[in-house]
Amino acid sequence: MFEMLLQAYGISMEIFVVTLVCSAVLGVIVALGRLSKLKVLSGIIGVYISLMRGTPLMLQMFAVFFLPYYAFGIKTGTSYMFTAVLISFVINYAAYFAEIYRSGIQSMPRGQYEAAEVLGYSKSQTFFRIILPQVVKRILPAMGNEIVTLVKDTSLAFSIGVAEMFTQARALVASQRNMMPFVIAAAIYWVTCFVIELVMRHVEKKLDYYHD
Repeated sequence: MFEMLLQAYGISMEIFVVTLVCSAVLGVIVALGRLSKLKVLSGIIGVYISLMRGTPLMLQMFAVFFLPYYAFGIKTGTSYMFTAVLISFVINYAAYFAEIYRSGIQSMPRGQYEAAEVLGYSKSQTFFRIILPQVVKRILPAMGNEIVTLVKDTSLAFSIGVAEMFTQARALVASQRNMMPFVIAAAIYWVTCFVIELVMRHVEKKLDYYHD
């Protein structure tokens, strides 16, 4: 039983890692687009963010899974299920991360940009050497919350047939008629989230030398 749950946990962690890496990067692009002076681009991205944050992730997974068939007549099999989960998670979390990035960037005092300009820093040097480290420090708590939520959200993949840890635990409970698989799965989720929280606290302490 424990081995089966660990194997399914590997699938959950694959969803988690791919989503975290890809959505963190995509979120930067989305945030910069949202901050763009081009009103059309900013408006389009604003609608995208609102749509991703205002509709359930489970509904988005169904949309991504069935879209190829209903929109283009392309038949998708079971092999597409996992891909649909990854696409859904990435575009969903990219919207949340983008808003966190945007709020962090906009919270920086204008005087820091002006001081850097007086010191002869280019715009890119100002952003990467002065602004970005402080933004990272400010957004870490919010990012930590979203990352912990992502761990738990991986259980939603069961809705389109991906056998991650929750799905496996549910199947074991049904076959063995006891709650122990749920208890073990809950413990694994909790330990994973606890480790992430410890890592985030450690990173926050490392960045303490950047004062607001």
